[in-house]
Amino acid sequence: MERHINNILFDLDGTLTDPKEGITKCVEYALNKFDIQVDHIDQLIPYIGPPLYESFVELGGLSPENAHLAVDYYRERFREVGMFENSVIPGFPELLQFFQDEGYTLYVATSKPTVFAEQILKHFEMDHYFKHIVGSNLDGTRTKKQEVIQFVLDENIISPESAIMIGDREHDIIGAKGCGVESIGVLFGYGSEEELRNAGADHIVGKVDEIREIILNIGNGDYSYGNTK
Repeated sequence: MERHINNILFDLDGTLTDPKEGITKCVEYALNKFDIQVDHIDQLIPYIGPPLYESFVELGGLSPENAHLAVDYYRERFREVGMFENSVIPGFPELLQFFQDEGYTLYVATSKPTVFAEQILKHFEMDHYFKHIVGSNLDGTRTKKQEVIQFVLDENIISPESAIMIGDREHDIIGAKGCGVESIGVLFGYGSEEELRNAGADHIVGKVDEIREIILNIGNGDYSYGNTK
């Protein structure tokens, strides 16, 4: 069946922006509260992308109770400085402008709390490209990517067949598949090609410009482009 894509969902961290400095420093700040020291900040890169609470449990080894506290500590620093220790992935403003000009409707679907995602995109003057910016709730609900994507679809009355999700981690791909949405995994973020392939990404790209070519080709029935690096 030919798909006609006109709704594009983007992950934020590692896809639209590179948040490495802010996220890793805020995670370090939180872990230090529990006397957990990190030899090098790059050890905390795996925290970029997944829901924070889950990462503090699975990667940090914290108890559920302490993981909730760690999220609070993380946000202490994130609200003040970490949010803007961030940079836009080169080429994305131009790509978003292209899709907007071509009549596509753009959305953000992130595990980051909505309030922070909105502030970050406004700071980088990118918020106006998106019809709806959706993330998790500060109370810890709607953190799983499938829940976020489904919320975007439901709130905007979008059929899964008309949408595509773009992200850099397995959570983006698994969430998209759970909602019946096609996916593009990007290699300029923080997920490996192996991770994205194992998650079942429909397409994998190494460059921002390749996203445009894949989406334009889907309507023509071309599914081969971008399936290899």
